[in-house]
Amino acid sequence: MNDLGRVHRKLTEEVDALLPNADLALAVKGNLAVMRTLEGVIGLLEKTVKGRVKLRPEFKPFLTVSGIGQILRLTIMVETGEIERFAKVGNYASYCRCAGSEHLSNGKRKGRGNTKNGNKYLAWAFVEAANFAVRYNPKIKRYYQRKCARAHPVVTIKTVANKLARACYYILRDQVAFEVNRAFA
Repeated sequence: MNDLGRVHRKLTEEVDALLPNADLALAVKGNLAVMRTLEGVIGLLEKTVKGRVKLRPEFKPFLTVSGIGQILRLTIMVETGEIERFAKVGNYASYCRCAGSEHLSNGKRKGRGNTKNGNKYLAWAFVEAANFAVRYNPKIKRYYQRKCARAHPVVTIKTVANKLARACYYILRDQVAFEVNRAFA
């Protein structure tokens, strides 16, 4: 049994002592049971995906990108396709829904564009990667905290996702390793 399973079992045993309301304790026990079931199903899905989808050689440098694990790497590979179809890094970031879609003329906002254009699965993958990167990479965490002082945390996570998408474009195009100091200077 993994550590998370032990935590859930311990929580289930202690829920009655922690929560005096019997109805609330029953609801929490039900949620814990659902979480245990979903963990098993997610593990089975991940094992099946890893067995069926093989990582293409040009995506090997993604091992070095903070926040991108095996499943996110496979998702980005499948949804991106050939990187050569994107002329510039901005085109790729836009396709990943990591770039804004404002129309400006003479410094004035003239409306918002097609926010639903692009690939929603890449958008999800890069936001997930951004959340993991902020959690586990100290340099990216400092960048995130600095930006959070001036903007909403959701907007800031999207900014981190944009930087990761742009870095991934260059990693794929140039076949180089991820450099956190270069991406989050």
